[in-house]
Amino acid sequence: MNVNFQLVMERTLREIGERVPRLMLHSCCAPCSTHCLEVLSQRFATTVFYFNPNIAPEEEYAHRVAEQKRLIAQQPHQHPVEFLAGPYCPEDFYAAVRGLEGEKEGGARCRVCFEMRLRQTARAARDAGAAFFTTTLTISPLKDAQLLNQLGEQIGREEGVPFLHADFKKRGGYNRSIELSAQYGLYRQNYCGCVFSRRERGLQ
Repeated sequence: MNVNFQLVMERTLREIGERVPRLMLHSCCAPCSTHCLEVLSQRFATTVFYFNPNIAPEEEYAHRVAEQKRLIAQQPHQHPVEFLAGPYCPEDFYAAVRGLEGEKEGGARCRVCFEMRLRQTARAARDAGAAFFTTTLTISPLKDAQLLNQLGEQIGREEGVPFLHADFKKRGGYNRSIELSAQYGLYRQNYCGCVFSRRERGLQ
């Protein structure tokens, strides 16, 4: 049975009350983080953790990093929002998905990629003393929020940092991210990030 993780997050926020814990937010790109930051910065001191070794080519990666930093600088936040870059290590991504190159987007290769990025985020959260970690990935209608939350919960137990369950596309979140992306003039990529998703869309 599918769980409404938006309701789970809202329950967690009620339990937090007036406290302002530190949150490590994995971000895949600036457009996806717009609505997430709008919501989360009201309740958390947030560090945007940019760890996406799947993105190719390197010029694309650098462009997305620059857009993420620009959004953080321009978007108003109730509580502090900081930026932390993880290592850009595409060789680790290719090693992790070896043998899964022919999988369709959304399949087994993506699961490995999700797990890789969430685990690094959990470790960054633990090292920073953050109270929670989560990801912007659930804002996309193309991403499996059930899978992402299950992986996040499992990794959180293993790494010793609670995962903040969420489904940011709910309550109009995805449409809001489109509005905010237009408002800030953000670059919106036309593929998920890896060379395999580029190929599926017929891009060179």
